[in-house]
Amino acid sequence: MKNKWSSLAIACLATLLLSLDLTVLHLALPRLVTDLGASATQLLWIGDMYGFALAGLLVTMGNLGDRIGRKRLLLIGTAAFGAASAVTAYAPTPELLIAARALLGVAGATIMPSTLSIVRNVFTDPGERTAAVGIWSGMSAAGFAVGPVVGGLLLDHFWWGSVFLINVPIMALVLVGGLAVLPESRNPHAGRIDLVSVALSFTGVVTAVYAIKEAAHRGPEHGDVLGAGVAGIVLLALFVWRQTRLAEPLIDVRLFARRAFSVSILTNLLAIFAMSAMMLMFAWYLQLVLGWSPLLAGLAQLPGGLSGAVGGVLAARLIQPLGRNGVVALGLAMNAGSFLYYTTLGAELNYLTLLPVSIIGGMGVGFAFTVNNDNVLATAPRQRAGAAAAVSETAFELGGALGIAILGTVLTSAYRSGLDLPAGVPGGAAAAESIAGAVGAAAALPAEQAERLVEAAQAAFIEGMHLTSYVTAALLAVVAVLALAGLRGVPKVIPEEVPAGEHR
Repeated sequence: MKNKWSSLAIACLATLLLSLDLTVLHLALPRLVTDLGASATQLLWIGDMYGFALAGLLVTMGNLGDRIGRKRLLLIGTAAFGAASAVTAYAPTPELLIAARALLGVAGATIMPSTLSIVRNVFTDPGERTAAVGIWSGMSAAGFAVGPVVGGLLLDHFWWGSVFLINVPIMALVLVGGLAVLPESRNPHAGRIDLVSVALSFTGVVTAVYAIKEAAHRGPEHGDVLGAGVAGIVLLALFVWRQTRLAEPLIDVRLFARRAFSVSILTNLLAIFAMSAMMLMFAWYLQLVLGWSPLLAGLAQLPGGLSGAVGGVLAARLIQPLGRNGVVALGLAMNAGSFLYYTTLGAELNYLTLLPVSIIGGMGVGFAFTVNNDNVLATAPRQRAGAAAAVSETAFELGGALGIAILGTVLTSAYRSGLDLPAGVPGGAAAAESIAGAVGAAAALPAEQAERLVEAAQAAFIEGMHLTSYVTAALLAVVAVLALAGLRGVPKVIPEEVPAGEHR
């Protein structure tokens, strides 16, 4: 197909922007307090609403694309994303901003699975497909890395809404280019979408993600958090049960009997679970311990993210000598090694020693995610590529939420238990909550007291970061062994269609 590489470029551009949009808002949150008067609760909803809508609708939108056409759904979603971005940028109140972020999430849910399923259907040669998935994964990693840098640059010169307006011209380019070069593909035998399954999928995922996020923010002991967690588990169990009884399910649960599919989904979920800890730790470490600006902190993390893009491209070439299980295990082991290095970091940093470690760790992430994503797509029938891509993306969202909740709790608990507040210094209550609270409290204190409070908080945070890094390194090592054993025997070149009995 002569336009397949042009189609890949369009899919990658859309993926790059979606990944960037997930991180670019983080730096703008403080501005929303002063410009819109957003409360702490509203800030949480502004940050989380996009992810709630996105995660809840991924499975539904992936199936919708399989039925009405992946190109059609991608272009509809692209136009909606551009329009919602403009609305978001000029939202005059926190309430309208939250609603606009929900619209962005709905539009993003149409784009994410569509891009990967288009890649699956355009690249029919197994070797080219793996290479294309690697490039796609690399662009996704690059978006995560570039987001904080772009956000920092824009916020240095413009108002907070500028971080959303950058979406509009890029989405216009995707829309025009997609109309010109993307081929249409769909499942010719798809039936109607089961609305009960849609409701169970959406409410189950959203309540589960809500419970995870609220457990991280407020603790799991609150009644609404426990209730949401139980409801999410029950709803998702009902969803899975219903899929086994439908002729045309949203998710063909029989795919999980294929070892390459199920192990790849699980290792991706656990890997992003671990990686979310790094994003959380370094955002605080670079700014609150080292005192770097948001832009400088974003630039410091850029090489790691870009090396993830390079790893995505190189992964396809490593499959032949190492096997699929070997590439995934190697990538996870490289990342585990980088976390072991993080246990040596202190209150001062020579960036030149951190740089090669972050590059190695980022490249390892690219190795693992690329091969796992290719495994998921290759072991699912082409006509259900959108549904398979949606399962992979949903696991990614759930893994990230779980990682921040659980590993974030490890970090926070270790910080609080290790905090030795200096006697006679005010601000202890705020400092006991987090290092950010300590820095905020110190701003109102005399210089000598402020220095003592911040030093105590930084020492406790570093201790917590070391413990979290050890836990994360151990988890990644276990996942590497799981991938090495679980993906053993998966062909280096997965054929176009895999019989249902293989890779069990």
